[in-house]
Amino acid sequence: MEFKEKQFEITSEESFIHQALEIFRNQYEHNKIYNTYVDMRGVKAESVTRLEEIPFLPIEFFKTHDVICGNAPPQAIFRSSGTTGMERSRHMVTDLSVCRHSLQKGFSRFYGPPEDVQFLALTPTPEQGPDSSLIFMIQHLMDLSLSPENGYFLTSYSGLTARLMQRRSPGKKVMLIGLTYSLLHFAEKYPGDYGPLIVVETGGMKGRRKEMTREELHSILSEAFRVETIHSEYGMTELLSQAWSQGNGLFSTVPWMKALIRDVNDPLSYVETGQTGGINIIDLANQYSCSFIATQDLGRLHENGQFEVLGRFDASDVRGCSLMSY
Repeated sequence: MEFKEKQFEITSEESFIHQALEIFRNQYEHNKIYNTYVDMRGVKAESVTRLEEIPFLPIEFFKTHDVICGNAPPQAIFRSSGTTGMERSRHMVTDLSVCRHSLQKGFSRFYGPPEDVQFLALTPTPEQGPDSSLIFMIQHLMDLSLSPENGYFLTSYSGLTARLMQRRSPGKKVMLIGLTYSLLHFAEKYPGDYGPLIVVETGGMKGRRKEMTREELHSILSEAFRVETIHSEYGMTELLSQAWSQGNGLFSTVPWMKALIRDVNDPLSYVETGQTGGINIIDLANQYSCSFIATQDLGRLHENGQFEVLGRFDASDVRGCSLMSY
């Protein structure tokens, strides 16, 4: 399988479906884990003609199997965060250029060229989190930005305050992006009017803080930073693309990414727009692993194709994982 630039040039629903079906058949042929899963679901790959007919791989498989196409050695392995003793997901990335292309093109679609943005991160540094897909994303955006004012401030709130208060570079947007619990902690300690600022939270308390609703969280952050809206990034170890929310918790996907909402009681069926269910993600940037992921997130699809995340499944395992045990 060779990287195909045309995946990032999708301009219509028809071309998305065509590309998705082509990648599905390629991954069925080249991905041993996905091939076995599809077969055990009783699906004939050659008979699949609609997105809804494609089997979505439960995200838990990334904890127990190497979900990868072919035998090429990975250029990187992204791993999910987790406490000691917790089994972590791993994403074998055969071609990092696909990852870089996806995040750069996707970010630019929502915020303009990274060169026009100064990035301030409330996350670990690349040295502290060498296998984090989130930190890889942030560092790549910083590399593209080339702003000397970029930086990581998870261990230096005073340094972040000083950086936020200093004079801005002409024409540069300032984006503060961080782990949700860190943004909340900083907002409580150092609230203030820091001027025009894009605040992006990346979701979840990771067990560090009591979980709260999106409305509560965004209200606290908006008031602390004196901004009208709080932005959000939806991404995960198992994906190479991101969805972005520029307010109200509604996520928009890039053209090569799509969210579908499955029935919580029947994972092979889908609910109508506006109803709550499990979030299935198609990420065509995942060409060398699996593009069809059944996440553990609960969500709702809106008429315009945007989606919102409402929480997570109570059960830790999605039905289907027990089909394979090797």
